[in-house]
Amino acid sequence: MKQDQPHDVIISGAGPVGLFLACELALAKCRVLILEKSENPQSPFKQLPFGVRGLSAPSIEALYRRGLLEEFEIHKRFKNPHANSVQQGPRRQVGHFAGIPFLEGNIDTSQWKYRLESSTETNLISEMEEIETILTRRAVALGVEIKRGLPLDSFRQSDDRVTVRSGDQTFQSQWLVGCDGARSVVRKLGGFEFAGTEPEFTGYSTKVDIADPEKLNPGRNLTERGMYLQSQPGFIVIQDFDGGAFHSSEKQITLEHVQEVLRRISNTDVTISALHFATTWTDRARQATNYRNGRILLAGDAAHIHSPLGGQGLNLGLGDVMNLGWKLAATIHKKAPEGLLDSYYKERYPIGAQVLDWSRAQVMIMKPDPQARALNSIIRDLMETRDASTYMAARVWGIFTHYDLGDAHPLVGYSVPNFEFKDGRRIGELMQDGQGILLDFDAKTSLKTLANEYGDQVRYVSGPAKEQLGLSAVLIRPDGIISWASDNEPDEPSIRQAASLWFTQFISRN
Repeated sequence: MKQDQPHDVIISGAGPVGLFLACELALAKCRVLILEKSENPQSPFKQLPFGVRGLSAPSIEALYRRGLLEEFEIHKRFKNPHANSVQQGPRRQVGHFAGIPFLEGNIDTSQWKYRLESSTETNLISEMEEIETILTRRAVALGVEIKRGLPLDSFRQSDDRVTVRSGDQTFQSQWLVGCDGARSVVRKLGGFEFAGTEPEFTGYSTKVDIADPEKLNPGRNLTERGMYLQSQPGFIVIQDFDGGAFHSSEKQITLEHVQEVLRRISNTDVTISALHFATTWTDRARQATNYRNGRILLAGDAAHIHSPLGGQGLNLGLGDVMNLGWKLAATIHKKAPEGLLDSYYKERYPIGAQVLDWSRAQVMIMKPDPQARALNSIIRDLMETRDASTYMAARVWGIFTHYDLGDAHPLVGYSVPNFEFKDGRRIGELMQDGQGILLDFDAKTSLKTLANEYGDQVRYVSGPAKEQLGLSAVLIRPDGIISWASDNEPDEPSIRQAASLWFTQFISRN
């Protein structure tokens, strides 16, 4: 039996979540190995149109703060294929809730008072293949080792390490992170409870040839029996409210079955002449009751699953990574204050729970029954108002995402605005090395001295900004979250207390 050299972290799964986590850890000088069961990362379901993914504000900010956003190209030339309308201007659809569109002209961005002109986009379109390609390239450049065709078979943990077995090979590390998706082997073998609700429907994603395409409408269509969506001719998504029965049966997906379901849902006699590929999915919503068991951690779909409605699963997983990466790296390098790693679960579990409820709510108003249709009608009316559309957009795009870090300042727990300095620098561009930042608009010597006490964990940045939102100084975590802020003369005891929660002091005061 072959045994490899130990690593700091082994990650199971080379999807976007596993790859991004590897990048975060390698950026912090950790030795990382990814084990991926698939030999070939390519799949038609990762490419347009089925591979389309909408990135929300927190994900876009994360990629921007790591210098990755500029590598994305699809959003520059591609429009959302799931939009029913081709209208431009105020009536342009820019998102949806349960298939009910919200329109660009109804969104009042002035309600988002902490977003500056220099902020990144609130949303953009990409695809799974593009995301994985970019993250793989960055991971390899940072020294991450990726082994494909090696599924994780088993593991055991001790007080100081984890031993992982894949086939006839074993690998050792200090930590193991399951980023291996909805059917996570790490979660199942790691003893994690996965609590939640059972599905209402079986979803189908199919590529077909249709003999009589005029019988189907383009875009998203809610019917008395379910929903079908035709994003492009022949690319059909169907929701059949069968309680998830077909998906759980694991029966083979045949042309005849897809045709029967599509005819029933669309209430047409449409004919499918060829089935090229198909897969099924459900709205089962479950969440691990803890994200850590000893030296085993979970992130992404391994920690939470839900309906893909609204496309929030990928964004939720990328958010897990930004929160976990720097905390796990600090723990490995023995720079973590007590309780830092456990704050990953405390901060991310409530965000995951919100997304699961958001998904459940959408499913309920899409059900083909009179009660759901009545509620759907009311939501449609509300969506024509500015307040409702602004709220929906903020939720879908993650504008209001924050952690409960106390109420010392209204901005604490939120993503730092992309302050632009008068010399042209922007705060997001200064975060590419993954350090925390003490941002001092007034260039006070005492704050520079404080930052220096934390060595390479905290970077001191000073100078006036074009728009400071009334702030004098801000302490920013490596994930871009504000952990302390002041509008007035900075109070040294309060900032020292805040810094001690997230960073370990190495240089003592004289």
